[in-house]
Amino acid sequence: MDQFALLAQLRARPGKEAAVEEFLISARALVLREIVTITWYAVKFDSSLCGIFDTFPNQESRDAHLNGQIAELLFAKAEELFAEPPAIQMLDILATKP
Repeated sequence: MDQFALLAQLRARPGKEAAVEEFLISARALVLREIVTITWYAVKFDSSLCGIFDTFPNQESRDAHLNGQIAELLFAKAEELFAEPPAIQMLDILATKP
């Protein structure tokens, strides 16, 4: 069972909503190469708020993801795409349904 997760909430700058969605869709190619990330979801909460939810088997894997290409790219694009800094929450998974 995955024990660790991340939730990143990303509020698009006005007029950048489509660019944020395209960025998230393009990030899938990078995460497919990450063996430490078990599940990864790019989601849309409303017209300007998107997010990423991903899960990991252990803390080391979550740390590796946080220091990987997607996080690097996310923060490199933050000023251009997001109205506020990405809100990243580290979560502990209590139960799952495989």
